[in-house]
Amino acid sequence: MGIRMGTPKFGTAGAGELFYEKGGKHSYEVPAFLQTMNLQAFEYQCGRGVNMGEEKARLLGEKAKACEVALSIHAPYYISLAVEEEERRQKNAGYFLQSAGLAKAMGAERIVFHPGGVAKMTREKALALAIETLRPILKELNDAGFGEIIFCPETMGKINQLGDLSETLSLCKLQENMLPCIDFGHLNARTGGGLKTIDDYARIFTQIENELGAGKAARIHCHFSKIEYSQGGEKKHLTFADTVFGPDYEPLMELLYKKNYAPVIICESDGTQAEDAAAMRAEYEKWATKLL
Repeated sequence: MGIRMGTPKFGTAGAGELFYEKGGKHSYEVPAFLQTMNLQAFEYQCGRGVNMGEEKARLLGEKAKACEVALSIHAPYYISLAVEEEERRQKNAGYFLQSAGLAKAMGAERIVFHPGGVAKMTREKALALAIETLRPILKELNDAGFGEIIFCPETMGKINQLGDLSETLSLCKLQENMLPCIDFGHLNARTGGGLKTIDDYARIFTQIENELGAGKAARIHCHFSKIEYSQGGEKKHLTFADTVFGPDYEPLMELLYKKNYAPVIICESDGTQAEDAAAMRAEYEKWATKLL
């Protein structure tokens, strides 16, 4: 298998129900909880706005560093890049700057964001507008001293949202400090259950390799959960206990080990994030044992 470049970091979006059942109350306590679950990543959720103060952010960062937990941030959900109005573009810039300020305070390495909706535009026009909106925002972020942070546009689960795989990779080509956030549950939902086999997962990585290079493909950001879907795509997040909707994580773990890739994998299961993230890590480690 050659020299291994490292192993994936597994973790959670938010804390999950088990954290609170065990008496957890504050975000700065999450890293120690994750350490007990043999997990190494935590994505702090700012979906409804950037509301954490600098002092608490620094405390979370200190605790995460002590527990060897890598931090990321999910930027506000109401970012929508496919807009023409200057006022809305300035609001988007503000959301990015607020998220970046918080990330820097806590030492978070990556910021995940949603590209937004398509509305009544063609997908081609929506993507062009998103690129036009995002390019000056990225420059403003770099000029403000946030050039070390990695920005991660997310693949989205609803058909009327910008963010299929190709669109997401197009955004990642805007500058070097960008990686895709590949949400496998979202891609499965928007393709009507298209992720079933190891080959299905491999095709995603092949496209990333072809467009961004193998080096970036090896260290992408990932979200994973089973998701209920309908004709329009994503409906709601589920847990790994669900046997109706996918995708299954086992083929992905096999592929990651065999390709020697080490992404960050954030579990977004509905309440069972920590348990399900631990299940993914255990499955990955089975492959490490099998192929030694």
